[in-house]
Amino acid sequence: MELRHLRYFVTLAEELHFARAAEKLNIAPPTLTVQIQEIERTLATRLFVRTKRSVALTTAGDVFLAEARNVLAQFAKAESAGRRAGRGEIGRIEIGYVGSAAYGGVLQELTNRFRQIAPEVEINAREFPMDDLPGLIVDGRVDVGFLRLPMVLPKSLRCHILLRDCFSLALSSFHAEAGSGEPVEPERLAVERFIAPEQQSGTYEVARRGNFTPRIVSTPGGLLAVLTQVSLGVGISIVPSVVEDVIRMPGVVFRPLAGEAIISEIATVHRANESSPAVRQLIALMRKD
Repeated sequence: MELRHLRYFVTLAEELHFARAAEKLNIAPPTLTVQIQEIERTLATRLFVRTKRSVALTTAGDVFLAEARNVLAQFAKAESAGRRAGRGEIGRIEIGYVGSAAYGGVLQELTNRFRQIAPEVEINAREFPMDDLPGLIVDGRVDVGFLRLPMVLPKSLRCHILLRDCFSLALSSFHAEAGSGEPVEPERLAVERFIAPEQQSGTYEVARRGNFTPRIVSTPGGLLAVLTQVSLGVGISIVPSVVEDVIRMPGVVFRPLAGEAIISEIATVHRANESSPAVRQLIALMRKD
């Protein structure tokens, strides 16, 4: 039995008139008669009582009508879901991010805009170590990553820059440089111990400008852990300046670095050959910026 048989049956059950039902279905009355007989043979029961003047449902026909309507309604629902999924209106997107992307606000701003145009797409966002994100995206466990550049990416991935800020110096409030409001010259940091965040490009650029090799004593991971160690006097750190406005860590002060700003970029990373309509819609939205 095919879906069309259910449509024929339901239409006849609602019209209780072969000619009217056939006209509504755009088929000939004899064809409808044959189709109904096929259904009855398949079910091995009579669904209609027919006379020269009337058509009526049998008890079995009443039961079958309720189930047939349910099947047709479920099919219509599935068909609609498939079309909407194909347009990217429903589905699920896995987002991976590093903490500084959330601190910068670009993650929240983009996902909120996306929810306005695709409110039924489920978004699941989780923080990951930055070095793990490219591999997770390639493997399909993450759809879109928010991370800090520069970073070497596999050829199958593409990136789009969302925000540019700069690095600044984080140090303990008990540090000798803490009370000065002047920008700190890189060469003055040569003797310091460094707490390195996940994105270490700022640390090494400061060292290059100061003509020294940084003595990295700890790499605790996320920026909150980095600043905690700074607050404890373990060392200093070169961090994205965006954290100054969002992390108020007791015992930590921030100072600008002297010289040309060391740029830090937040970018989204995704698969070049993305197949998910929902993910493609998110990619299109972020590329409008």
